[in-house]
Amino acid sequence: MSNTDFVLAIEDLTVSFDGFKAVDKLNMYIDKNELRVVIGPNGAGKTTVLDLICGKTKSTAGSIKFKNRELTKLSEHEIVRAGVGRKFQTPSIYENLSVYQNLEVSYPKGRGVFGSLFFKRNDAVVAQVHKIAREIMLQDFLGMEAALLSHGQKQWLEIGMLLMQDPELLMLDEPVAGMSAKERDQTAELLNRICQNRSVIVIEHDMEFVKKIAHKVTVLHQGKILAEGAMDKVQANEKVIEVYLGH
Repeated sequence: MSNTDFVLAIEDLTVSFDGFKAVDKLNMYIDKNELRVVIGPNGAGKTTVLDLICGKTKSTAGSIKFKNRELTKLSEHEIVRAGVGRKFQTPSIYENLSVYQNLEVSYPKGRGVFGSLFFKRNDAVVAQVHKIAREIMLQDFLGMEAALLSHGQKQWLEIGMLLMQDPELLMLDEPVAGMSAKERDQTAELLNRICQNRSVIVIEHDMEFVKKIAHKVTVLHQGKILAEGAMDKVQANEKVIEVYLGH
């Protein structure tokens, strides 16, 4: 594949599990600073696509280029270092550490809790912690033990832990599941802010939320793209209504 201006270019991506094609010759292109939402029924291959991009699952065929660098050959930590961040459905924060410490240990120097608990706190880390805490609306909670945060705040903290690494591509799997209406609105604002200097891919089921954030929506069905484009266009697509929105 030739060089491209896309941040992420996925071509002919296929993965088979025991002969079942979970992702089938997928082509998807993400622009710089784009917020893309991927929707589709359960089993459509949405989470598998994120697993393939972050290296958790290896593809059977096809190419995933991130800033023209082939990711399918790299390990998970090499993909993180290249600038790809991924948030899973269940938050993985350090419950017994404060919000501040959670953000601090996520700073790229000396990854892993023990490596990073012992490095010298320098001004760059402190400045980054405060900057990210403001972005994720937790600046007033820096001293609080993470276990005491609300469900929504824990999700924001985990997004903040990824933002500490300043990824150029951030992937979020159902970020508003279980959130209150107010937290969902605040999360929409948060995502609209963070895609101003990075690309974001979100998997989501909540259509009201999707409307608030999506630049472009991709509908997956049986590992293939069923439709793609602006939310209103996708919502009016008869194939989409039939396989997904109609249920």
